[in-house]
Amino acid sequence: MSGLVELDRFADSMLAQIVRGRLEAAGIPAFCFDTGMNLAEGVPLMLPIRVMVLAEDLVAAQALLSGDVDIGDAWMERD
Repeated sequence: MSGLVELDRFADSMLAQIVRGRLEAAGIPAFCFDTGMNLAEGVPLMLPIRVMVLAEDLVAAQALLSGDVDIGDAWMERD
């Protein structure tokens, strides 16, 4: 099993969760790191939220987010 790699960073936690959900819907496990840190001490955008995927899924996740692959195609490639 490979480790986690950073796919992207987001200042908006809601957007990070939407991206994570889109990846998960396509069969790509994804995780959001640092979700509670961007509002530390009332200062917004202090630390961006990182969306992480398995190293083996990085290319598929990038293609999905770039619009090169739709959710159905990404799911088929995973199998």
